[in-house]
Amino acid sequence: MLELKSKISELRERFEDVKKVLKPEELREELKKLDERMSAPDFWNDQDKAKETVQRRKWVEETLEKIERLESSIKDVEELGEITPEEDTETWAMIDEEVNTIEKDLKELELKTYLSGEVDHKNAYLMIQAGAGGTEACDWADMLFRMYKRWAERKGFEVEIVDITPDDVAGIKSVTMLVKGPYAYGYLKGEQGVHRLVRISPFDANARRHTSFAAVSVMPQIDEEINIEIKPEDLKIETFRASGAGGQYVNKTDTAVRITHIPTGITVSCQQERSQYQNKRKALELLKAKLYQLELQKLEEKKKQYEGEKTDIGWGHQIRSYVFHPYKLVKDLRTGYETGNVDAVMDGEIDEFIESYLKWKKQKEKSN
Repeated sequence: MLELKSKISELRERFEDVKKVLKPEELREELKKLDERMSAPDFWNDQDKAKETVQRRKWVEETLEKIERLESSIKDVEELGEITPEEDTETWAMIDEEVNTIEKDLKELELKTYLSGEVDHKNAYLMIQAGAGGTEACDWADMLFRMYKRWAERKGFEVEIVDITPDDVAGIKSVTMLVKGPYAYGYLKGEQGVHRLVRISPFDANARRHTSFAAVSVMPQIDEEINIEIKPEDLKIETFRASGAGGQYVNKTDTAVRITHIPTGITVSCQQERSQYQNKRKALELLKAKLYQLELQKLEEKKKQYEGEKTDIGWGHQIRSYVFHPYKLVKDLRTGYETGNVDAVMDGEIDEFIESYLKWKKQKEKSN
């Protein structure tokens, strides 16, 4: 019984820590403001912003409900634990069961506290680039593309394809997609890096084992709230006819836009929309996100210089290994989290990897 009482006390402490970060009073105020915004007559004039607001309201409401439910549940088990005699094993078994449920719900709330970065709440641009290796690497990039789409579907997020380049034989050379949902960037930011696949190649007549690589980049969708200056004279804007597989990937258009940021050499393109104006707007938005990410990278490098140590998390650093043969294993090389259920992972079940990364990152920040 002492052990169970100690566990209840620990849950209370963890819950109070969660409340300090999530600030339920501020969330209640935000919910009121969101309701006011949604009741405005011109609310649906901008469909994209309206959808974001609806998603944000849902997230805030669900978070508040979980906080209030946990507050009540913890209070109930604390009071019941105080008045229950030690010999009443039936009641203690019931308390134990309730404590396990509380711990599970609390774990979900704790995950939200890891998403407290300045832009964690934003939508995310996710880009996949096939590495060297021709068709094998392009097929691997396409497999990752499907994995992230399935993950987004499971979360109830929307996926918008901004740009895609199919391979001539199979798979894709590259893809840029916009993942829309509350905290999409916060969840996906740890996916940035090189993903490595080991398998028997379906494209090898001799059935040999192949190793393939694909690079994943993740950036927040930046809006007017964050000031990133882009001078018109720094841009080279080209238009071209969209090409590719069409159908499952993009709409066929004649108004694709490519923009090069001359000072940095960053190039972006968009061919999803039906008008040149819309493609240009989307491409500029993506460029803004890339420039923001570049600034984050510079700050990280500067920070490491001041700390006098080399970073082991470079841009493009290998982060995860997916082995299909001679055994089945997906392992994150930073956190050490691994699973043998390869099929589930490739079907979008990557929440455990995301959660383990966010915990690992938080602990690392605390220790620095």
